[in-house]
This record gives sequence, C-alpha cells and structure tokens, in this order.
Amino acid sequence: MKLAFPNVVLLGAALLLADGAQAQDRTVDSSAGKLAVERIATGLENPWGLAFLPDGRMLVTERPGRLRIVSPNGTVSAPVAGVPPVYAMGQGGLLDVALAPDFSDSRMVYLSYAEPREGISGTSVARGRLVEEAGNARLDGVEVIFRQQPSAGGSSHYGSRLVFGRDGRLFVTLGDRYSLRDKAQDLSTHLGKIVRIERDGGVPSDNPFARTANARPEIWSYGHRNVQGAALDPATGRLWTIEHGARGGDELNHPEAGRNYGWPVITYGRDYSGLPIGEGTQKPGMEQPVKYWDPSFAPSGLAFYTGKLIPQWQGDLFAGGLAGTRLVRLRLDAAKEKVVEEEVLLEDLGARIRDVQQGPDGALWLLTDDPGEGDVLRLSPAG
Repeated sequence: MKLAFPNVVLLGAALLLADGAQAQDRTVDSSAGKLAVERIATGLENPWGLAFLPDGRMLVTERPGRLRIVSPNGTVSAPVAGVPPVYAMGQGGLLDVALAPDFSDSRMVYLSYAEPREGISGTSVARGRLVEEAGNARLDGVEVIFRQQPSAGGSSHYGSRLVFGRDGRLFVTLGDRYSLRDKAQDLSTHLGKIVRIERDGGVPSDNPFARTANARPEIWSYGHRNVQGAALDPATGRLWTIEHGARGGDELNHPEAGRNYGWPVITYGRDYSGLPIGEGTQKPGMEQPVKYWDPSFAPSGLAFYTGKLIPQWQGDLFAGGLAGTRLVRLRLDAAKEKVVEEEVLLEDLGARIRDVQQGPDGALWLLTDDPGEGDVLRLSPAG
C-alpha cells in the first residue's frame, strides 16, 4: 500500500529523502500531543524486523531473504551477503534480527527465518559476524544454532521474534504452524512454544523442562499460537509477548517459566469457520492473558518505551497492527499485571505495521509491511 508521503526519491540502489534530510511528512494527534510521522526510507519488500546498530544505523530484514543496513538519513544498502537460504512462501522468509549483547566486541548478528527443509520448512535461528569493508557488508561464519522440530508443510505461523534476556540467554518465539495447532500442548515438540537458548544454541541448565523426560529442553513456555511480538521490560527484566488469535483472541502475555498459555484448549477467539475452538476460555492449570482483543487487530512487533523524547509515554508498551493497520499504545498498572489504558494511533495511515522499536534518539521507529513499498517510519514530537 502506497502511503501519502512527499519528499522521497529513489536514487540508484539507495533510497534517500529529498535534500538529504528527513521532512516532517505529516502530523497526527495523540495523548502526548501532536506527533510528526516521517518516512525515512521506502521501497523495501515486506520488511519484517529491525535492530539498531551502536552508531544509529539499522539492520532491517526483508521477508524474501535480504538483510539491509538503513542509515538515519534514509540510505538503504545493497543486501548484506551471507544470509542463509530462506523459505520465502506465504508467511515464511527472513524474519527477525537481533544483536548479541556484546555486539560492540563480537559483531554477532542473530537471524530467525523459515528454513527450507526437503520440501517442507521450519523456523530456525542462525548467527554470523557482521563485517563491513570497502562499502560492502557480509555475515561471516554463519551457523544455524537452533531448528524448530518437527518441520511441517504449509507456509503459516512461524513466529518469530528474538529477545535477549538480562542473563544473555536468547528467547525465540515459535508458531504452531497452523495445521499442527494441537502440538502447542505437546512438550515433545517446539510447535507453539517460546524457547530459551544459550547464545551458541545450547540449553540453559535452569530451563523448566531441561530434565523432563520426553520434553524438548529448550522450552520456556507453551500453549502459544503465533507470537510475532516480544520485548523485555527494562525495569523488571520480564519477557512480554503479543500473539495472533484466530477470529478474536489476540493475546498480551508475560510468559513465565514452565507455564501453559492454553492454546488451543482455551482461547477467546473462534475458528475462521465461526465454530468454537477448544473447551472455552478458562481451565485450571492454564494461564489467562494479561489482555485479549476481540475482534483481532493481528499484532506484530512489541516494544517498551523508555525514552525522554516523549516523556508522557515512558514505561508504556507499543504494538503494531497488521490487519488492524494501527499502532497500539498500552499503559500498565503499577504492578504491571493489567492494562489500564489503550490508545490507537496511526489508524488513518492504512498501513500494516510489522515492527516497532525505540531508537537511540528516543523516537519510535516502525516498519510497514508492503510487498514493494515497505517503509521505515519515525514517530516523534512535531516541530
């Protein structure tokens, strides 16, 4: 979908804003006052994940299998070499990107993606060292450190967000692959799970099922459908996630070790046929969401805001919306156990917002999901 933003020009392999600087493309009203929405770069093909480099540039994934470096002035690099092959069908392809906690020393980049596996596919995580020489960039020493098991047919529900915990362990969110949703309750599979692994793919000894017979030792929590947003609370270190329901039933959770989040036994959504799913909305031993949405807005991307640029929003959560074409702001109570305020932003853009991150400048940075004109947007106080 082409958004109505002026002042952007295509120049060879790079995408630049006219006059070499960001223009205040449009303004929107919000609870924090009038905000400027700037289109920093455009022409991306289904951008999916965004991670800021220490110098303020961004690594941005494109679902067909390309990794780009985007500068704050809007310059978009040629594809970074060395990205592993991806299964770019349906919802599959190159998905999230994250930097190692010691990136300044190691230069290690982590990627999640749908991996082709003998005609079928599964979510995998690989890592490689980012090398920049003579104006080009590549990933060296790329190795696959995790593979979701089992592989499956179809091209839906891969997850997949990457979040490093305070202890340096990596959380990976994994979808149920749609047709295998009952496996979200089966601890012998990775389907419909959140896993926690070491930076090299090893299993932390304190994982909840590390010593459980017939369980995958990487599992952190289970009973998830398709988690496409995850963030670490900077104040508490707690993991938060947001996941797609079916017809209704999108969920915000803070997954705890060993807990069962119910899918598909309990849910607040219905099947696409209109028929009920599972046994209802509650069951002993299964967790309730912090919040659910009905109808769904198809959430993707999740970030806590801690910046000083928009002080009214400090501590709030932000999630993108795909089918719902919006940015959602959520304020939590003091105990961070329930949502006490919700604000819908940017709905009039009509853009599928795939990812949201706080930048080093304190602005909110967004990716819009489009097959040929995906944007990098910056949201900040107007003027």
